[in-house]
Amino acid sequence: MTKLAQWLFGITLFLSIWLALLKDLTPIKVTDENFLWISLIPVGLIALFGIISLIIIAYRVSTFNNCDEAAKELLKEIDEAKKDLATKGFKFK
Repeated sequence: MTKLAQWLFGITLFLSIWLALLKDLTPIKVTDENFLWISLIPVGLIALFGIISLIIIAYRVSTFNNCDEAAKELLKEIDEAKKDLATKGFKFK
């Protein structure tokens, strides 16, 4: 099963259960005070997704590796390109 199929299956399962609870199609009866919380579940899940995404991005940025060798090689290639362009008449400021 592909990752897309897994996500679609999970979303479909969640939506079917959530809508069944909202439409009162389950043997579990939902009271008025619980109806508000059940109707806000998708908002909470989206907020949770956003918070987890921010945490993952912050972690990956903080653990990003510096490649000193690659930086030196890139600077060397830039210098070579500048010299090549200077021989062809390009002037740098």
